[in-house]
Amino acid sequence: MADEKWMAEGWGELGQREISGSRDNDRIAAFIREVGHSRHARDETPWCAAFVGACLERAGYSSTRSLMARSYLTWGQPTQRPQLGAIAVLTRGENPAHGHVGFVVGSDNARIWLLGGNQSNSVNVTSFARQRLLGCRWPVEVDATSDDVFERALLHVLKMEGGYTNDPVDPGGPTNKGITLAVFAKFKGERVRPDNRSQLISELKSIDAASLASIYRRGYWDEADCIQMPPALALMHFDTAVNHGVTGAARILQEAVSVEVDGEIGPKTFAGVRKMPILELIRIYARVREGKYRSMSHFWRFGKGWLNRVRKTVKAAEGIDAAMERDRQSVQREANLNAEFKERDMETISRDTEAGGSGNPELKWWGRSMTIWGALITAAATVLPTIGPLLGLDVSEAFIRELGQEVVRVAQAMAGLLGTMMTIYGRVRADQPLRLAR
Repeated sequence: MADEKWMAEGWGELGQREISGSRDNDRIAAFIREVGHSRHARDETPWCAAFVGACLERAGYSSTRSLMARSYLTWGQPTQRPQLGAIAVLTRGENPAHGHVGFVVGSDNARIWLLGGNQSNSVNVTSFARQRLLGCRWPVEVDATSDDVFERALLHVLKMEGGYTNDPVDPGGPTNKGITLAVFAKFKGERVRPDNRSQLISELKSIDAASLASIYRRGYWDEADCIQMPPALALMHFDTAVNHGVTGAARILQEAVSVEVDGEIGPKTFAGVRKMPILELIRIYARVREGKYRSMSHFWRFGKGWLNRVRKTVKAAEGIDAAMERDRQSVQREANLNAEFKERDMETISRDTEAGGSGNPELKWWGRSMTIWGALITAAATVLPTIGPLLGLDVSEAFIRELGQEVVRVAQAMAGLLGTMMTIYGRVRADQPLRLAR
C-alpha cells in the first residue's frame, strides 16, 4: 500500500467548521474552488466531495473535480474492503443521486469511521452504519501513459488552433494557439482593462510552452474529466472542450451516449460510455458535434474549418491507441535488453546479504511505513475521544491533529536513525573477514 499523502492533507484540516450566518469559512470555500467550482464557493454548498477532491489534488492525485459524492464510485480503482485511506462512498437518504464521501480511518462489522468534510458541518471523524457503504476506491497514480495521452492530445489541439488571430467575427477576440485573451488574463490573475489590454495581448502573442500546457491541462483536460476516459475518447473530448467549452463538450458527450443532458459529467455519463464500443462512440460523438457547429450563427464564416477539424480529430482519435501500442512495444524491447543487467544486480544484492547487508533496498523496516503510523493515528482519532474522558484526559480535535504531526516526525527520525545503524553494522560485518585474514 502506498503512503497516504492525501490523508496527511485531510488530517491537516481537522476541525474546520462552517460559520453560521452570511460569513463563510474561507478554508471550506477553498476546497470548492480547488476542484473548479468557484461560483459555488460558499460553506453552505454541500462540500464533502470538495474536501476529498482538494485533499487528493494537494497530494498530487487527480480527483473527479465534482461536487457529487457518488462521482467517486467510478473513479480510481476498487478495493475489496474499506482499508485505511480508501475513499468510501455512502448512501444519503432515499434519493439515489445523493451520497456522502470521505476517507476510511476504521471499520468493523457494523460501523465504518470516516475522516470527512461536511460531517455535522465540519471536518471530523464520524462513524456510519456499514450498510450505507456503496463502495471503496483507491487513487490511481498519474503515470507516464496518462501524461502521454495528454501530450498527444495537446499536440493535436495546437495543430488545429494555429497561431495568433484576431478575427472581428470571432467572439473570442485576440487568440493565440487557442488561448483567448480573457482566458490568458484569468490565468495571470488579471482582468482585461483598457489600460492593460495592449500589454496582455503582447504577452499572449509570446506565451511560453509551460504556461500553455498549464492552461490546457488545468482549464480543459482536468476540468473535462479527460483523464478518466479511454485515450481515443479523451483526445476527442479534449479537443471539443477547447472549441466548445467544458460544459458544451459535456453536453455533446451526453447526447452521444444517450443520457440526460445537463452539462455535468457523472456516474450516469461514464456508465453510458462503458456500454458503447469506443470507435463507434467517437463517430457518433463527431456527428453530434458537427450538428452543433451547423446550428451556430457563425457557421457561414467558420463552418468549413470546423467540419474539417472534426474529421481530423476523429482520425487522430482512431490512431492514438495504435501509436501508444507502438510506444509500449518499444519500451518492452528496451526492458528485455536490460533484463540481464537486472539479474546481475540481484546477484550483487545476494552477495551483500551474505555479508550482513539488507539484501533488498526496496524492502523497508515496518517503522518506515506511513501506513503503520497512519493506523496509529487512526486509533487516536477513533478511540481516544471515547476513552479519554474516562481516564480524565481532555482529548480535543487540536490534540489529535498535533499527535498526528508528532507521530510522522517521530517515524521519520526513527527511520533515519535505524537506517544509519544498519548501514554501519553491515559495513562492520563485511569488513570482518578481511581483518581476520591479516
